[in-house]
Amino acid sequence: MHATLQTGTTATNKELAVRWLDLVGAGDVDGLCATVTPTWTMIGGPPGLPPGPDGIRALVATFGRIRQTWTVDDVVAEGDRVVVRATNHCEQDEFLGVPAAGIEQVFAATFVFRIVDGRVDRIWRTAQDLQRLLQLGALVVPPSRRPSMP
Repeated sequence: MHATLQTGTTATNKELAVRWLDLVGAGDVDGLCATVTPTWTMIGGPPGLPPGPDGIRALVATFGRIRQTWTVDDVVAEGDRVVVRATNHCEQDEFLGVPAAGIEQVFAATFVFRIVDGRVDRIWRTAQDLQRLLQLGALVVPPSRRPSMP
C-alpha cells in the first residue's frame, strides 16, 4: 500500500490553480488580478499581453461577451508547478474573428501554472483552438487551393 504525501504548499498551489479557472469562468477580473504577481505572463494566450494585472485585464478584454464554464479533469502538482487539464463549454460573440454567437463550443485545454509566494507568476496554455474554429464552421484551406495574390 502506497500513501501519497501532500504538503500544504502543494495542496494550496492546486487550490489556487483551480480557483484561477473558476475566476476566469466567472469573468472576475478583480479576483484574477489579486491572484497574480506583478510580473505575471501567459505563454500560449493572446500575443502582446502586458505583464501583471494589466495583462489580466487585457486577456479578459479579448473574450468579448462570453458565457463559459470550466470543468477540471485533472490536477497534478510538484514543487512550484501545477498542471490542470480542463474542459471548457462556452458561447461568445466571436472567436479569433469567426462569428460564434449562438454556437456552444466545447474544447480541452492544459495549463501549467508556476506559483511564486502564493500567486500565479506564469501560465503556459495549450488549448484546442483549431477544434473551436472548426466547431464554428471555419474552413481550413490548403495553400494550393488559395486564390493567387495579384
